[in-house]
Amino acid sequence: MSFVLDASVALVWCFEAEHTEPVIALLARLTETGATVPQLWPLEALNGLIMAERRGRIDPARRDRLARFLRRLPVAIDDETTARLWDATAQLAERHRLTAYDATYLELALRLALPLATVDRALVAAANATGVRILPAA
Repeated sequence: MSFVLDASVALVWCFEAEHTEPVIALLARLTETGATVPQLWPLEALNGLIMAERRGRIDPARRDRLARFLRRLPVAIDDETTARLWDATAQLAERHRLTAYDATYLELALRLALPLATVDRALVAAANATGVRILPAA
């Protein structure tokens, strides 16, 4: 796997108005090399689609199509996310003032020594503070 994929980037792929060249390049890289995600990634990605539907950005049929698109992405779901939640992840959340959700991505990138693809500002700042390389996504 070549990088840790935050749900924020995957959701950008779902909405053409948010596309940038670097974000589309990440999708091509993902297709070639795959990525790793924490166990909460499918929940976060689906929740993003459900919220977009509730806000009127997409209809139920489009939500279903986008959910299928996300499900088919070549991502490996990390099986140690929960085991590290109460210690390493909690410490990162506290130290960098992140949500527990965002801290799971940072913990995974640190543990696997992989770059992190995210468009979340707080997560970018925490990654920079810990030496995790951010893939260009904005």
